Amino acid sequence: RSAGLGASAPSVARWLGDIRTYFPSSVVQVMQRDAIDRLGLSTLLLEPEMLEAVEADVHLVGTLLSLNKAMPETTKETARAVVRKVVEDLEKRLATRTRATLTGALDRSARISRPRHHDIDWNRTISANLKHYLPEYRTIVPERLVGYGRASRSVKKEVVLCIDQSGSMAASVVYASVFGAVLASMRSIDTRLVVFDTAVVDLTDQLDDPVDVLFGTQLGGGTDINRALAYCQSQITRPAETVMVLISDLYEGGIRNEMLKRVAAMKASGVQFVTLLALSDEGAPAYDREHAAALAALGAPAFACTPDLFPEVMAAAIEKRPLPIPDPA
Repeated sequence: RSAGLGASAPSVARWLGDIRTYFPSSVVQVMQRDAIDRLGLSTLLLEPEMLEAVEADVHLVGTLLSLNKAMPETTKETARAVVRKVVEDLEKRLATRTRATLTGALDRSARISRPRHHDIDWNRTISANLKHYLPEYRTIVPERLVGYGRASRSVKKEVVLCIDQSGSMAASVVYASVFGAVLASMRSIDTRLVVFDTAVVDLTDQLDDPVDVLFGTQLGGGTDINRALAYCQSQITRPAETVMVLISDLYEGGIRNEMLKRVAAMKASGVQFVTLLALSDEGAPAYDREHAAALAALGAPAFACTPDLFPEVMAAAIEKRPLPIPDPA
């Protein structure tokens, strides 16, 4: 196999270089994705000169991860450099806004009852004191002030990211790994990242480097959501302060009823349970609609989430507000 592909690599690499010269980056990404997918060129990416020629994006990272086990040592360093470039670009785009949004949510979730003047949450204070309205003065005399708290340096919330490694979830795995690293960098959030197929792998100890997380995944294979949720449930120590995020297309190869019972039990214990069919810019993939409906009936509606929306979803979950679920297309 490698002999035949090796002869093709130089001409394909030249073509990739040419299209990067004459077309904008967004067009190049579409063209190379079509070439890789439709012409079956993915294994050419095992050649270092090919990797140096391609335009790096999330889809290319997903393809490289799927080839990880077959990748020769001579290619791995180049592959890691490509993946690192994409990860660093995503972090630049997403990290600052994510930290700012979640810091605000953590502060608001730590509300105090005797706030200083500049910490008063006037909307909630008014809502909490409507019964003290004095019609003759046309005013409300508040008996209780509601204030924004200030999250301390100690851990206030726990977040568990539970990510399906099936092949269709490649882009979601990339984005979730980047977000996991951003969350792990926040002192007020204790973050755990778990990936699964039919086995469960806890990659929490690698969260300081999302590239290590990504190369610790193994895209493809079966799916046992119930087993993954069982492991995650066993790691939760403060359910009322925990946000559990399941990222999966919900095609379950494990025990369906146990999976649903586990979700119900976590929600009953106080866990904020979020189900994302995808975490990418591509919208919802094909997914198991029966399981999605069953989760919605449990109060855990499943929806596709863009990377730009994800910080708002997490902020709402931390504050225990309704999630900002986008309208289906």
